Amino acid sequence: MPNHKSCEKRLRQEVKRSAQNHYVKSTIKTLTKKMKSDMSVEDKEKLLQEVYSKLDKAAKRHVIHKRTASRRKARLAAYFNKEKAAK
Repeated sequence: MPNHKSCEKRLRQEVKRSAQNHYVKSTIKTLTKKMKSDMSVEDKEKLLQEVYSKLDKAAKRHVIHKRTASRRKARLAAYFNKEKAAK
C-alpha cells in the first residue's frame, strides 16, 4: 500500500487506466475473432474498417505500440484478401 498522498493518487490513476486499456485490448481481440467467423465478405469488409479504426486509436493513445497495430492490420488484410479471393 502507498504511504504518500501522491502515491495513492498514482495508484488510483493506474487502476483507472489499466481498466480502460484492458477494455480496448479486449474489444480489439473480440473484433479480430469475429473477422475469422462465418460471415459474408461484405460484412467482413465493414468489420475490417472498424478493426482498423480501433487499432489506430489504440496506437495513437499508446495502449498498443504503433508497429503492433500495423502488423495486426497487415495480417487481417492478408486474411481478408485470401477469403475474398476464395469466394
